[in-house]
Amino acid sequence: MKYTTLGNTGMAVSRLALGTMYFGNETAESDAHHILDAFLEAGGTLVDTADVYTGSKAEQIIGTWFASRPREVTDRVVLASKGRQPTGTDVNDAGNSRRHLHRALDASLKRLNVETIDLYQLHASDPHTPMEETLRFLDDATRASKIHHYGISNFTGWEVQLFASTARELGVAPPATLQPQYSLLSREIEWEIAPAAIHNGMGLLPWSPLAGGLLTGKYQRSGSAPAQTRAGSDNELYQWVTEEYAEVDRNWQTIDAVKRIAAELSASPAQIALGWLAMRPGVTAPIFGARTLEQLQDNLGAADIALAAEATETLEKVSRPTPGGYPYGAFGAWQRRRGLENGFPVQDGEPFTGGSDHPLG
Repeated sequence: MKYTTLGNTGMAVSRLALGTMYFGNETAESDAHHILDAFLEAGGTLVDTADVYTGSKAEQIIGTWFASRPREVTDRVVLASKGRQPTGTDVNDAGNSRRHLHRALDASLKRLNVETIDLYQLHASDPHTPMEETLRFLDDATRASKIHHYGISNFTGWEVQLFASTARELGVAPPATLQPQYSLLSREIEWEIAPAAIHNGMGLLPWSPLAGGLLTGKYQRSGSAPAQTRAGSDNELYQWVTEEYAEVDRNWQTIDAVKRIAAELSASPAQIALGWLAMRPGVTAPIFGARTLEQLQDNLGAADIALAAEATETLEKVSRPTPGGYPYGAFGAWQRRRGLENGFPVQDGEPFTGGSDHPLG
């Protein structure tokens, strides 16, 4: 296992993170405990959960694991959780308000059987709560030693920058991490969200790094999901996976390339996809889930993957999303260039100086 620091902090974490969204639903408590044991034995340290995973059962299962293992084992875990999503039916049982986050954090600490959460993340932004209110609560929670660091998740690019800038204006620490959806089949964050996070020193913790299972190579271009996949036993999930990814021909070309490279390296497609993502700019650790010990061991093999430049270039090219012309496509990128010839952008090696035949006139 390789290690790095968690975003802009001095805390070291494993380059692969274990996600626990399956715990308490598709993975029984005893199996989840064995998965946690095996993850740590393999050198893993970063464990990610949330207060709403399987109706809080995931946190409870991690809590019983903490209570049943010796301190020298549990002390190795860098524990990450989240708050913000609805935890009840009351109007104040959701959001990033001081009231809700205070209650949500205390409830998570109790379920997890810990005094401090290493990384407490906002599960999403909240249009109804001033960022200043949220930031002051997170700063208070840090000073009270209820959390060590905080992060954000599922924020847009402008929200990432505004949150970091507001934190600095208030004199509090900016977010240490950003947890976005990111994979070979979902690279749109590279246009604006990832650059904003990297600019502010946030480490990326990608969720769904295997694109709902498509990057395991077990899906086919037509037909239902295989029974051995998570979507194979969940019709709603399979519909989401196909609508989100599978109808795009570029995605199937990417999957084919992943499978081909995996065969050449005697690796699994999942290992190739995770290995590629772990090496992307700004990425601290992809968060993978494991329903079984077998899945865990296969995913952990990504730690040993070293993609050659040719393989990386192939994956980069085939998976590159199509941004259109503006603002992220070629025309938009051209607009933001600055040439050194009279200050005009350079197009095809020549500075643009205007003209009626150009979109800018």
